[in-house]
Amino acid sequence: MDSEISLIVTIVAKGWGDTVMDVSINAGANGGTILLGRGRGIHERQKILGINIEPEKEIVFTVTYKNNSAAILKAILQECKLEKPGKGLAFVIPIEKVVGASHILGESQGGKDG
Repeated sequence: MDSEISLIVTIVAKGWGDTVMDVSINAGANGGTILLGRGRGIHERQKILGINIEPEKEIVFTVTYKNNSAAILKAILQECKLEKPGKGLAFVIPIEKVVGASHILGESQGGKDG
């Protein structure tokens, strides 16, 4: 059985998390969580005075209904230019069950046991 709820995970350069959050909310999300991290990839090898720089990242978790996830993902892609190398990435994961999220998913359906 398909889940009605999805998790959108977006990984972007530090400073872009608020943009992802604003775009997500404008596209139908009710909010999200921003975590700090560091990344490493072929497009992120930078040095200053011969010292490697660890690229700082922001990871944005957005829990939403499956029927909203495509529009939110598209908005993130367009606004954050994720099609360009090194700009970040986003993906969607189905969630089997959510509890304690009535404020995120709406009072009428949040936290339902399915």
